[in-house]
Amino acid sequence: MLQDLQDNTRILSSSKLQESEVRIEHSLNKNEEMFRVRRRNTVQQSLQKLGIRCSVDEVRNIALVGSGGGERAMVGLLGSLVQLDKVGLLDSILYLSGVSGSTWCMASLYQEPDWSTKLEAVKDKIIQRLSGPAVSWGDAFAKLKKYYYEKDIFSLTDFWAAMVVTTFVKEIDERTLTEQWNQQSKDPFPIYTLIDKQFKQKKEGDPWFEITPHEAGFSLTGAFVGVSSFGSQFEKGSMIKKQPEIDMLYLQALCGSALADGDEILKFIWQKIKDLFEKKKNILEEMGKEDPDPSIDKCFQVILDLVDMNLCVLDGKDPSAYDKSIRTTLTDLAGGITQLIFPEGKLDLADKEAAKLYMESYSTDVCNNLSVRFSFWPFDFFYSFCRCIFQWIWGRKYYFLNNMTAKPVPIPLLESEMRDYIDAGLLLNSPYFSVLRKERNINLIISLDFSDGDPFTTVKEAAKMCKERNIPFPEVIIPNGHSEKPKDFYVFKGQNVPTVIHIPLFNVVNCGDDIEAWRNKYCTFQGAYSAEMITDLIEVAGKNITNNKAKVVEEIRAIIGLPV
Repeated sequence: MLQDLQDNTRILSSSKLQESEVRIEHSLNKNEEMFRVRRRNTVQQSLQKLGIRCSVDEVRNIALVGSGGGERAMVGLLGSLVQLDKVGLLDSILYLSGVSGSTWCMASLYQEPDWSTKLEAVKDKIIQRLSGPAVSWGDAFAKLKKYYYEKDIFSLTDFWAAMVVTTFVKEIDERTLTEQWNQQSKDPFPIYTLIDKQFKQKKEGDPWFEITPHEAGFSLTGAFVGVSSFGSQFEKGSMIKKQPEIDMLYLQALCGSALADGDEILKFIWQKIKDLFEKKKNILEEMGKEDPDPSIDKCFQVILDLVDMNLCVLDGKDPSAYDKSIRTTLTDLAGGITQLIFPEGKLDLADKEAAKLYMESYSTDVCNNLSVRFSFWPFDFFYSFCRCIFQWIWGRKYYFLNNMTAKPVPIPLLESEMRDYIDAGLLLNSPYFSVLRKERNINLIISLDFSDGDPFTTVKEAAKMCKERNIPFPEVIIPNGHSEKPKDFYVFKGQNVPTVIHIPLFNVVNCGDDIEAWRNKYCTFQGAYSAEMITDLIEVAGKNITNNKAKVVEEIRAIIGLPV
């Protein structure tokens, strides 16, 4: 199926490309090509300092990929990059690609023009922010409101960005990727990765989606749109309605929402909403209603009861008390006329799917009832939130390939007006496919694995997926017992395939016999790290680079064809 998608491509004329900003072809964006030419000289100079003598034409392409893993990945990638700089390897990197938490680190780095030339200072600045005060509730709430009203489509990703990601990254970064990159010239080329939810669910087509400073699109199929137009409404390849370019906070939520999976996270999100609406006084001040109509108090009460009712059901507890309170309050709001049309009945809590459907219908009925009287902020947001949480809508955007008719656009790419984009870690927790694009011609992949659990899952799954898709990738064989007690350096290579260096974060070299203790200390889903935790993790991650500089240099010599 994928081969069919790759074969069915078309090239738009330059005039049409300028008009539509949609590009379907197996080639790199011209701006990325220009960057590669400039970067090649930087890489050659870096290799010379490492004792590797080669001409510019002999320079090979090296990609550094960072896995997901929440704040653990963010801090771990930062510590690794700092040491790569100190040992003289950072300037040999052409591409820096990330999934989930690693993209949080990337977003912080690329705020700074030429960050790779002053990384120690940039690192200190990031640590100071991460260990400092949280984003204020008022600022986060204002950002949520802005997301809700500034574009056509709202999803849980907007809520996740404003109310969750901010608690980890401790800032609201409203700059865009194009604004960041316009300042850059001396850093590796960044690739942020996610996946298309519909393709993931159907298990066909090309789910791998990338966002660079120039384009957003499907990595393997070769279908792209200008990054500033990603999310705008398109019809037959031409933009018909402009939407705001996504900012860096939203991009971090778009890439970093793998945490948002499973019942526990569902409870977490409902609890976040409860915390928000319990701040009634703050909300009323923001609304300019110091002495509100008593009916608004009742609306708040219904919302909080509805949230508690959903939490009760998720915990398998009887929600009848909240049901009774909701019905009573809605009747009071209507002057004694019974309002809820949803019938009263016993809820079968043992049947989770039936309970979910019951609460979806019940919550929809409550929201429809409230919306007749309360159709303004923040109540309108709550109604949209309920729809998104029950339908599990994340990263929904207008689709830039909508109704394209010029052949041969692959049919599976044309099936909807909107698409949902989610954390790539839900399919593969490392961004291999972004750097395995044939056009990028990568010779060496340095894989930094910050994943939870088995540190070889990503590389093994990447090898399996590549075999299924006929994409060159080395065979991956892990010695017995290494999943529990990994070393700090593995190399996988073969004929006519890129070499892959794989470095697990926690290993027997930097952690000794305490690997499990380190894993437990830095769980994927926990509160923000303290300054001490951040410093310790940066040091541990850095050791993986310091201890293996000579081995990395040896592999670089090998891909160039020099004696090792």
